[in-house]
This record gives sequence, structure tokens and C-alpha cells, in this order.
Amino acid sequence: MKTGSRGLLAAILVPAAFPSVVMAQAPAATDNGEGPIIVTARLREEDAQKVPASLNVVGGEDLRRTYTVNINQLSQLVPALNYSSANPRNTAFTIRGLGSSVVAVSQANDGLEPGVGFYVDGVYHARAATAAFDFTDIDRVEVLRGPQGTLFGKNTTAGAISITSRKPAFDWGGEGELSYGSRNFVQAKAALTGPIAGDVLAFRLSGSVTRQDGYIWNVARQEHQNNIHNDAIRGQLLFQPSPDFSLRLIGDWSNFSNNCCAQVFVRVAPTLKPAAQRYAALAANAPGGAYAPPSTNPYDRVTDNDAPLGVDTNEGGVSATAEWKLGGTMLTSISAWRFWNWDAANDRDYTGLHIQTTQHIPSRQDQFSQEFRIGSNTPGPIEYVAGLYYFHQKIVGHPISIYGPLATYWLLPASPTRTSALLDGYQTDGRTDFRSESYGIFGEVTWRPVERLALTGGLRYTYEEKDGVYDVRTFGGVAPTAALQADQQSILRAQSYSAHDGDGSASGRINLAYDLTDGIMAYASSAKGQKSGGINMSGLPVNGSGQAVLTTAVVRPETNTTWEAGFKTRLLGDALTFDVDAYHIDVKDFQANIVDNSATVALRSYLANIPKVTVKGVEFEAAARLGARLTLRASGAYSDGKYASYPKGPCPIERTGTGTAQCDLSGQGLPGLPKWVGSAGGEYHLPLALGSQDGEFVLRADAVTRTRIFGDAIGSAYTIISGYTLVNGSLGYRTPRWEVAVFARNLLNKDYMQNVTVQAGNSGLIVGTPSEPRTIGVTLRTQWGG
Repeated sequence: MKTGSRGLLAAILVPAAFPSVVMAQAPAATDNGEGPIIVTARLREEDAQKVPASLNVVGGEDLRRTYTVNINQLSQLVPALNYSSANPRNTAFTIRGLGSSVVAVSQANDGLEPGVGFYVDGVYHARAATAAFDFTDIDRVEVLRGPQGTLFGKNTTAGAISITSRKPAFDWGGEGELSYGSRNFVQAKAALTGPIAGDVLAFRLSGSVTRQDGYIWNVARQEHQNNIHNDAIRGQLLFQPSPDFSLRLIGDWSNFSNNCCAQVFVRVAPTLKPAAQRYAALAANAPGGAYAPPSTNPYDRVTDNDAPLGVDTNEGGVSATAEWKLGGTMLTSISAWRFWNWDAANDRDYTGLHIQTTQHIPSRQDQFSQEFRIGSNTPGPIEYVAGLYYFHQKIVGHPISIYGPLATYWLLPASPTRTSALLDGYQTDGRTDFRSESYGIFGEVTWRPVERLALTGGLRYTYEEKDGVYDVRTFGGVAPTAALQADQQSILRAQSYSAHDGDGSASGRINLAYDLTDGIMAYASSAKGQKSGGINMSGLPVNGSGQAVLTTAVVRPETNTTWEAGFKTRLLGDALTFDVDAYHIDVKDFQANIVDNSATVALRSYLANIPKVTVKGVEFEAAARLGARLTLRASGAYSDGKYASYPKGPCPIERTGTGTAQCDLSGQGLPGLPKWVGSAGGEYHLPLALGSQDGEFVLRADAVTRTRIFGDAIGSAYTIISGYTLVNGSLGYRTPRWEVAVFARNLLNKDYMQNVTVQAGNSGLIVGTPSEPRTIGVTLRTQWGG
């Protein structure tokens, strides 16, 4: 980058480091920095700055200006939100380090319930994988931190991500956007809205298409991998026969069909296994000749994975939201059915060797939900919301793993009787069937006994039933003796079991808020949430005789207690907002997807409870308008999350091979949670007419910085992901009807790892997904009416 452009970027970003003049993730400003942002965090429309809770809200205009199209990119704007995804099925997002937990192995567990609720237009999405799809026609995204069970239909213990799409309008309008950039990046978005029957029935139709070539070169298959091939469409009808009643029907479909997800060589970790079973010796003496990866620098972005890759996943559904105003009361009904299809091919050994030739889990999920709410719709001394919620889901999967001719050599100790035929073609096939039903009743009341004081209390009771069937058989390979059969079973084992869990739980919260002045509010709250028990749907750990430990089929419920206090300020005639909060969280029986990585078996994941987890931290958001041309924002978080008690955890890769199956991980930091993370940026407007056309130049820059994280759940020093700073920016000319802009994502071309994975077999090989290189492009937008 030239010196001049660096100086210009610094002029935008450096002031954003000082809270007195900076802006946060727009907690109380609209996209253009004028007036309050209206949110529905408490299921009624409110000024975000008057909600006594920690939240971030990103408006649709900010999403467009920052080229934020999914949850992964949203995490660059919201410090408390962390995202990891080795592939879409294994998507894991957390708030304050808690929530979805897919760690240490690229395998999700269908029996694990997310701790962070993911909602689109009030509809709960049960699988975290659906958050990997692109946003479509979004009005705003609200990220709510802490338990939300007394307000939202589905109980959530760690927080909620609530996405609201743009509604149909009764005036004709439309917008379109076309972008082209590096690696043949092409993205097209369009929306059209208008009346069907006067001011009674309106429609909105929107969609997007995204394509981009892959950025990892596979020398074995002579192709680029990790490309983008996404499509989405959404159609809506709004029936509004009177000001007091509306019915909104939404149908949507999204598709993700990519040649991914390749990983590359990162490093080799030492183990305590016999030298002949470590990566260096195995690679040097591999049958057919010594093996060497195409590069030992992950940022060369080169791999030689020999098995075909591919992700083919789609999701969609329909929903109906009815709202009926009866004086000061609002009645709401939300009915929804959704589905999710998944299939993918992986190269689980991540090398050019024929160790594991196939791994994928074709799956289908269907869900139905119904929510009824009653609540106040006008401000007053008492405001309330109460509701009933029902949820049902079914997930059917077909786990398939097939091993190749080098599996015996690579995964089992050397022996004259262990020929390549032992595991060549050895495989599993079977069926998993997980079903759950949830019933909830919830409510929350806010009472204002005096003018500046507000007391809020909420309660919830949830009852859930879960059933799971796991039936997987093995076949193929050669096993002439019982001893050799035991060798096969140490890699893949046939298991068949069923499990049931049913439990009820109560949760609640209390909140105290006081307006110290007209622009400063202080608040404190305590909340308790519970996540119901889960069922292991990826197979069970085995005992010394090789029998499944049936007592591990069901994991206990997880309980979360959160204490929080903070201030929200609005100063200088609403030109400056600054919010800060501190929190402490205790989690008992934390549910996690962990790995049995003892020396005698290949990697195998299963659900388990961690006795106690604690997280504490401080967060801030700020926003500033400096005159009519410059807006600045900044937000940041300090987090200290750890296993407060985990005396019998799995051992990190560098301690495998000792015969010790368990390690004391008490005091170990949580995976995926940086100690420090900050986001800052700004937008500068320079009015300049082109002839009779009014317009302005707009310069925007955004940056996020994160400190290092643990890449797996067991704190291996060899899966640590270093911290990084990422900068995005754009420069464009905007008029009321059209805009053209040049944009850059990862402007400084920063290299960093998105995730890391321990290779199956515990040889010590660590692989991972490197960052995407810089993308530079141009965008043309137009809009009219609506």
C-alpha cells in the first residue's frame, strides 16, 4: 500500500481508538448516524439505548457498506461474537465464549443443542449450520448477550442472534446490486416490492447469487478448492386489512454448493507415542515412497488432498406471523416449518495418501415451531410480554467412512500380521435418528414505580423430550483373527443403541435500571438459564473390553448463571453514545463435543459434561458523529473464560501415547475465545455534485483485531491460533438513486488461520484453513421508490 493511502486510512482508524470520540457497533444510532435505532430485543419496539441489557445491533445499511454477508463476517463487527467453521455442518458460533461447541474435531453432533439461539424473523433455527448461509435482504441484526429464555420462544443460555428481514411496502420500489472482484468474485442482489391489492396486500421478492474461485490450490487434483457458489431467494406477502391487524407470509430457500473444504499443512506436534507411530517416521517410511506435503507454509495455500471434496447443502422454509392490536395489547402468532439438507465429501486424513478415502454424513432435518405471545404495545408504568412455545425437530443422518490401503500402516502399530488389506475398504454405514420436542411458557414484566426507575422480572418453564437411535455397522477389509478384528474396531466400531431424555426446568432473570440523568442509565441484572440434556449421536466411548459405555448416551442439562451491570450514555445532543458493561458467568455441567484421543484409538468425538466453566469480562460500544460529514465507531471486549473444574478431561496431542486417557484441564482457557478483541471504523462524506446531480464521495474503513485463541478444547500448544488484525475499506460516489464503489476485504492481505484440526490417528499432524487473501472489487448499486 502506498504511503498516502496508509495515512488516509490511519486518519479514519486512529481516532477510533479513543472512546471519547468513537462510535461502537451502532448501539444507538441509525445507519446514517441520525436518530435512535429501534430494536425488538424485548419483543417490543424500543430505542436500543433505553434497553437495560448488553446488545449489538447492525443495521442493513451497515451490512451493505461493510460487505458483511454472513455470521462469519458479522463477527468482525461484533466483538463478543466468535465464529468457527471447518465446514458449514460444523459451524460453531459463541457469545462470550459460550454456545455452540464443535471443537477439536471436524464433526458435529446432532444431539447437541445450541446455547446461542439463531432467529430469523422470529423463527428459531435449531441447527447452527444454517447460520453459514448468506444474508438476504436484511433490515438489521441484533446480537443479544446472556440468557434470553424469558423473552424468546426457544430457551437459550448464552445469548441470541436475531435477524430481521425487510418487509414488503405498499409503494413500488426496488434495488439492485452487482459486484465484481478478485478471483472472479461475482455477487448479484436484487429486491422488488409493491402493492398487489391497494393498501391491503403487498409483496416483496429478493434474492442473491454469489460466485468466487477457490483460493487453495490442490496439486493432486489440479483444481482450486474452497470456492463460493451460493444462492438465496426470499418471497413475502403482507396482508394488512386494517392498522390493527397484519399477516406476514415468508418463504425462503438458500443453497451452498461448493468445492470445499480443503485444509493445508500447518505444523507437526510431538507426541509420546512410539517413534515409529509419529508423523515424521510414518511420512518418511510410507509404502510406495516417502511422503512430503506440497508445502509446509500454510499461507502458500497449497494442498494435495487426494479424496474428492464437495459440500452440497440447502435450507429453507415457510412462516406465518400474525399481529393483532387490541387497544394497548398486542397478540402475536408465529408458525413455521423449516428444513435443512446436508451432504459433503471430506478427505479426513488431509494428505495425498490413501488413508481415509471417504467421510460424509448425508443428513436431513425438519422442524416445526409455534409461538403465541401477548404483550403490551404502548409505554406505561407496566409493560409485559408472555408466551407459549412448541418446537419439534427430526434429524436423520447416514454416517459413512471408508478407509484406504495405507490406513493400516498409518493408524495402527507395525506388525507382520497387519497387512494393508486389514483396513483397505473397511467402512461404516448406518443410520442415526434424533427427535426432540420442546414446550415452553415464558413471561416478563417491567414495572416503573417512579419516573426514572424500572424493575424487570421474567420467568420461564421448559419441558423437553428427546429420543435418539444410533445404528452403525462395519464391513469390508480383512479380519482373519479376533486380534485383528480388535485392531479394526479401534478405528471404526459397530454400535447400536437408543436413548431417551426428558426433563423440565425453570429459569428467570431480574433487572434493575435507573436513569441517573436524561442521558445516562445504569443497570444491573441477574439471569439463570438451563439447556436441556443431550443425546450422543456420534457413537459412544468404549471401556477397556471394547464395550460401549451406555451411561454416556445422555449428557446432563447445562445451567448458566449470569451477573451483569453496566451504563448506557447519550451525550452532546445525541452526537455521542458510550455503553459499557461487566459480567460474570458460571456454567455447571457445560455440554461440549469432546474427543477421545487415547493412544489406542483414532479420533472419536462424543458429548460430555464439563463440571464447571466460568467466564468474566468487560465490553464497550461507542458511537460519535463529528459534524455532518464524519461518523466513527468502536467496540471492544475483554474476556477471561476457562474450565473452572475439569479434572478428567481428554489429553492434548503432545501428551498422547502415555497410556493416560485423562488429563486435568482445570484452569485451561476456553477454545475460540480471545482475551481481547476490538473493532473500529468510520465513514467520511464529502458532498460533490456532478452537474445537476446531487451526490457525495464516501470513504469507509473498518478494522478488527483479536488476540490468540486455543484452536481446540484441550489447550494444546500446537493448536493455538495467533492473533491478527483485519482491515476492510471502500471508496465510492453515492447519489439518492445509485452508487458506485471500490471495496477491499482484508485490505492489508493479512495471513491468519481460521481454524486448526488434529489429523485422525494422532500422528502429530496439525492441519487448518488459512485466511482468504485480499479481495478487491467494484460495486454498482441502484434503488428506487419503496
